[in-house]
Amino acid sequence: MFKIRTDLALEVRELYHEKTKKEIPGVEVKRREEEFATITNVTVLNEEGSKIIGKPKGSYITIEASGMKNPDADLKDCLSQALAKELSNLVPKKDNFKTLIVGLGNWDITPDALGPQVVSKVFVTRHFFEAYKKSDDPTMRPVSAISPGVMGTTGIETVEIIRGVVEKTKPDLVIAIDALASRKMQRVHTTIQISTTGINPGAGIGNKRKELSKNTLGVPVLAIGVPTVVDAATLTNDTIKLVVDELSNQASKDSEFYKILKGMNDEDQYGLIKEVLEPYGANVIVTTKDIDMTIRNISQIIANALNIALHPGIDLKDVNRYLQ
Repeated sequence: MFKIRTDLALEVRELYHEKTKKEIPGVEVKRREEEFATITNVTVLNEEGSKIIGKPKGSYITIEASGMKNPDADLKDCLSQALAKELSNLVPKKDNFKTLIVGLGNWDITPDALGPQVVSKVFVTRHFFEAYKKSDDPTMRPVSAISPGVMGTTGIETVEIIRGVVEKTKPDLVIAIDALASRKMQRVHTTIQISTTGINPGAGIGNKRKELSKNTLGVPVLAIGVPTVVDAATLTNDTIKLVVDELSNQASKDSEFYKILKGMNDEDQYGLIKEVLEPYGANVIVTTKDIDMTIRNISQIIANALNIALHPGIDLKDVNRYLQ
């Protein structure tokens, strides 16, 4: 099966289902509807499912909310609480575990600045424990955070930087936040994915770096990602499908143009689009014009969720005042 660029396990499952009309063997899908969002858990159970879906065994939890692009205060709170609940089910089951939060991405490129912006809003506390020689606290847990930048700026593989920090600080858990790519514009800025298998920084735009995972860092890695971009060829491919669907409802479905498009399968359509776009730069990545405000809003939602999940004894209002 041909590869459309996406980082979402949910979308890979959809592509397989659209092509075969079957579910992926070795992959379990559970979905529930909340008042403000749809939450889907795609679990890769075995090697067969992993090979087909192209992702390691583990859970991929997706929270979809169309209002996430421009949320009001109530929706921000609801989404933060929902994300915090999912995270709380995945963190270590012990008191005062240590967490390292990693904000992946590039501060200077807004669609890629989600990770660094989240790090700027999380409540870091490890230095309190170090300064006061404390091993536990009833209101907070030891949390540290870092934005390692990108290899084009530092000249260092991100995993090498994080491995060095992990070796020195010895966290029990690493949580990495990164911008992702989607195959559908409707999911850009409206979806949050949590993965229990780690992440490959830059994979969404084809700049695959070495993975951040338990295999490379020696500790469990949770990944939180939000699609902020879509590949131009993928977007055009979906647009053509919409055109074909529209033509099928009109008299023009008898036209030669309609018959040609209808007779092409997904792989042929996608290949044709890439060939047409090649002279103009087929690697164009598309985002929305209000990306600055959107990244600010979503980074606040994720940071709030992390603060809730990692510091269950702290009032979020007090944390927000501290961060201002």
